[in-house]
Amino acid sequence: MNPSKRQIMALDYLREGVIAHPTDTVYGLACLANNPSAIKTLIDLKKRDSDKGFILLTSDVDYVLPYIDENLDIDLINKLSQLTAIPTTYLVPKSETASSLISGASEFVAVRVTSEPLVRFFCENTGSALISTSANPQGQKVASNMLELKTYFKQALSFVLPPNKYDSEPSIIINLITGEQIR
Repeated sequence: MNPSKRQIMALDYLREGVIAHPTDTVYGLACLANNPSAIKTLIDLKKRDSDKGFILLTSDVDYVLPYIDENLDIDLINKLSQLTAIPTTYLVPKSETASSLISGASEFVAVRVTSEPLVRFFCENTGSALISTSANPQGQKVASNMLELKTYFKQALSFVLPPNKYDSEPSIIINLITGEQIR
């Protein structure tokens, strides 16, 4: 990927705070998974119940290994790392050290591995997975343009990249252990 000036600026802001960016699914908000202060800001911005966890969005399973159970079977880790035709988020047993800011009240963390070039650019240049969530306050429809985003969050976001898809769908969610589809 040859990043634009705005994408490079977004990377700089992502290192410290919360940004809006296009994803492989819906327009999203993101911060670094290793930045508890930014995660708390994200919870406040979304007016989100802290018992609800977030998705760890990554370009490589290595970036989420600190957050998943170290005893997870290698075959399941390999399955988690495989790209899917449809964006798929897996519920994975969390590590003992995974923050409840990420997992909420769950015993699982939600993980999605994507080939989306912007996500890869962010992960590779920060050495971190992203915390990802839809660009909306809890209970509202997902912002699909910059005006809706500003209506929801005013000037509270560190940086905004415009959406590139307007009719995208959220990922499916599957329990990695049982194979049960949740959404």
